Amino acid sequence: MEVEIALHVNGVATSLNVDEAAPLLHVLRNQMGLRASRFGCGLEQCGACMVLLDGKPTYACSFLAIDANGRDIETAESLAGHPLREAFLAEQAGQCGYCLSGILMSAKALLDSSPAPGREAIIAALDPHLCRCGAHERIVRAVERAGCLMQEQSA
Repeated sequence: MEVEIALHVNGVATSLNVDEAAPLLHVLRNQMGLRASRFGCGLEQCGACMVLLDGKPTYACSFLAIDANGRDIETAESLAGHPLREAFLAEQAGQCGYCLSGILMSAKALLDSSPAPGREAIIAALDPHLCRCGAHERIVRAVERAGCLMQEQSA
């Protein structure tokens, strides 16, 4: 059965009809055309689908879209011009890129709550993400760099 929901996605209010059993990831990708978040395992094990729901990292593969009704959602598409993008490019912090949108969203949530996180806090924030490309050190350096860039911009 379809249900109408209202979402606030990447700063834009929208309403749409969704199947009541549809995961948020399917709605974002298939109905809204936001393809940065990816389907990996479907079991909350890899983090490729991670989005921010009211500022908190959330697995979009298992979170029902109807439960997002009236809430704020951020996807990696919202990061255009964000220091995280600049830092990840500068550090070459990705190889295949499949997992990066989820990693970026968890990193954004961390930097939003702690502008100068230590290495251990970064590692803990990124722990839910499975990445097999071997870019972990560059990813951690990129988050550290983004934090510095954000501090410079706010000074």
